[in-house]
Amino acid sequence: MDSFMITISALLAMKAYQPRIAVIGGGPGGLTLALLLHKHNIPVTVFELRPRPTETEFTQPAGMLDLHEESGLAAIRACDLMEEFNSHTGVCSEAQIIATKDGKVIYSEDGGPESRPEISRNSLGKILYDRLPEAAVRWGFKLSSAKQVTATDGGTEIELDFGSKGEYTFDFVVGSDGTWSKVRKMLTDTKPTYSGIQLMNLTIRGITSKYPELAAYIGTGTFTCLGQQHGVMSQRGLHDSARLYLCFKKADEQYSATAGIRGAPPAQARDRLLHDDALLGRFGPKIKELVQVAYAEEAEHSPDAEPAIVPLYVLPPGHRWEHQTGVTVIGDAAHVMLPFAAEGVNLAMRDALDVADVIIKATETAKGDRARFHRLLDLSIEGYEVQMAERAKEKADEADQNARMMFGFEDGATAMADWMNAAMQAAMEQAEPPKIMME
Repeated sequence: MDSFMITISALLAMKAYQPRIAVIGGGPGGLTLALLLHKHNIPVTVFELRPRPTETEFTQPAGMLDLHEESGLAAIRACDLMEEFNSHTGVCSEAQIIATKDGKVIYSEDGGPESRPEISRNSLGKILYDRLPEAAVRWGFKLSSAKQVTATDGGTEIELDFGSKGEYTFDFVVGSDGTWSKVRKMLTDTKPTYSGIQLMNLTIRGITSKYPELAAYIGTGTFTCLGQQHGVMSQRGLHDSARLYLCFKKADEQYSATAGIRGAPPAQARDRLLHDDALLGRFGPKIKELVQVAYAEEAEHSPDAEPAIVPLYVLPPGHRWEHQTGVTVIGDAAHVMLPFAAEGVNLAMRDALDVADVIIKATETAKGDRARFHRLLDLSIEGYEVQMAERAKEKADEADQNARMMFGFEDGATAMADWMNAAMQAAMEQAEPPKIMME
């Protein structure tokens, strides 16, 4: 009888205790983590700053993301989302075109040796969100601060302050809240620093139907024009769109304001971009036409919007911190890096996969024992943070090398095309890819 009662008590304890998990940030990394925990019946709450997107907003053109086998695609498979994922690919092909600043195409290929399918950021967010219970994501919550507090049993909890929306306490908090993460502040005083590169986004809608010559010129995938330590890049997107990225290497972090572009009327800012030799003034007519059309499309679609040049920031590659109980970070919150290796979302989803695995194993092994769960989780999360930092350092170094290749030469296009040719040759010979040689 005593054994029977002990067994019943253990079962009741297991049923009564569920770890309280919070994820701050509803981007691909945060939603991936939440979905993986939900699949294993572990309650999780995602707090996202944005209001809930409408169905129409989920289908709007956005940046394209190429997912990699060992990271993004591995997470998609773990979420059982390959069928949905595949139905959203094909909008942007894996083709690559490289052109000089004069507009001359010097490199073109249909895709590399590895398959890295492209998906819209909005489409990826939707397929992840659609698999979660409606109540799992709380939209419109801005985190003011997070701190450790002592629980009634002497353990550690994390208190989240959302200002007028209240305070909430959790056993474990995962920060997926981006470059200026509030959760990361609990772990380290290190802040992102200016990378020396600035970026502007523009979108051309209906490019094939309205601008067939430009559509043929930039191709069906990724187009990259480099020169004078600047760049004009594009990717094809949803609804026959093309997303343009204008990149400028500038030592002045506040260049947009200093140059009189920020706050200027759109037409004046456009003319400055196209005619100033320190920007795109020395680029060829085809490239200028691409930018001019993009400006016109932005003005028609969002007449009140003001396209802005914004600085890009980075954390030191391999950045680490002293582990703290009850909290960790993933994605950009852990390792802000330049976007020129296409690794940001992939690392975020790989991080989410690893953190989910730790939480799931700790939950299953603890069998309802709260203290044991926390001990197991704390030990394993510390190990995750070490591995994550090593993995992120490799990719951050790669992104930095690519940026120096693209924007470190007067003729970045030729440098990039030469490297791509050598890399393709090495892949065919199954050899190591070439090192990037800098001046």
